[in-house]
Amino acid sequence: MANIIVPPGWRIPEREATPEPVFWNRKAFLRTLGLGAAAVATSGCGSSFTPLEPPTGGPGDGCNAHPPSHPLQTICPTANEDLYPPARDDRFELDRPLTDRIEAATYNNFYEFIGRMNEPNRIWDLTGPFRVRPWSVEIAGEVENPGHFDVEDLEREFGLEERLYRLRCVEAWAIAVPWAGFPLSKLIEKVKPLSTAQYVRFVSFDRPEQAVGQAIEGWYPWPYYEALRMDEAMNELTMVATGVYGEPLPKQHGAPLRIVAPWKYGFKSPKSVHRIEFLVDRPSIFWSDVEPDEYGFYSIVNPDVPHPRWSQGMEEMLGTGERRQTLLFNGYGEWVADLYNPELLTFRS
Repeated sequence: MANIIVPPGWRIPEREATPEPVFWNRKAFLRTLGLGAAAVATSGCGSSFTPLEPPTGGPGDGCNAHPPSHPLQTICPTANEDLYPPARDDRFELDRPLTDRIEAATYNNFYEFIGRMNEPNRIWDLTGPFRVRPWSVEIAGEVENPGHFDVEDLEREFGLEERLYRLRCVEAWAIAVPWAGFPLSKLIEKVKPLSTAQYVRFVSFDRPEQAVGQAIEGWYPWPYYEALRMDEAMNELTMVATGVYGEPLPKQHGAPLRIVAPWKYGFKSPKSVHRIEFLVDRPSIFWSDVEPDEYGFYSIVNPDVPHPRWSQGMEEMLGTGERRQTLLFNGYGEWVADLYNPELLTFRS
């Protein structure tokens, strides 16, 4: 039976009290000031952030401006605006301050949009043509209930929660962010995998006409693909993120939905997922196919297993430059350590 979320009686969707054109104009106006649902929230149940300097004007139509004039202009309207900001799950605490949301929105390893080599800090202004609504996810493979599922319908069915997570990049930088979304296990339970399903594969979009990196970097085997073992996918940490910092995901963060597995290096959290497959055999992953010497299927954060070209013993916090010791499992050992045999932690598996 579907898990229908009934909003509490005090929660009145703003668009029901205000004519819709006025509602969206208000949201667009707030965002141009650096304000969104997170910034104007008055309760302590979710994120709240301070105003930003207003961006300069630019051409285009809202979130599809080309180029966008500000990193947060890449947040597109959603019919589920009333779900943001969601209540926070206090089980997940951080040992460090949250990363500034503009810093997080302006430095993104999203190769589909890297049009100038080695400039991940300029991805956001190349995302204008990318259309993220409407968006459905295809479920295929070893499941009882395959099909196409609308992202906004899934948000409404499962509800949203906010989790403060660390994210560690394989390149030795790190961020701390408040993701909004729902556990991947809820979606898995909905589609009912067969007993033969042992792995979950995630496939991103393939739109070279909208993503300059896909258009000019044809040597990569697009679309991007990643995978988890079934027990990893079902772990309570693994999240389908549809928002961040109390608002829907900006395009450069992987709108309209991405996977977050915080005990693994960041490339194990694929962005803008379009297809989820349930498989019998372990599939290959994108970066291992591109560079066989890179980390393999598991890619667990481990300070004692160096990259072929650099140490993983330390990490640098994005924005502040603070240097911190890297934590085994990125600090999430209490949730995931029992998933792995010790041998898996001794090499770049």
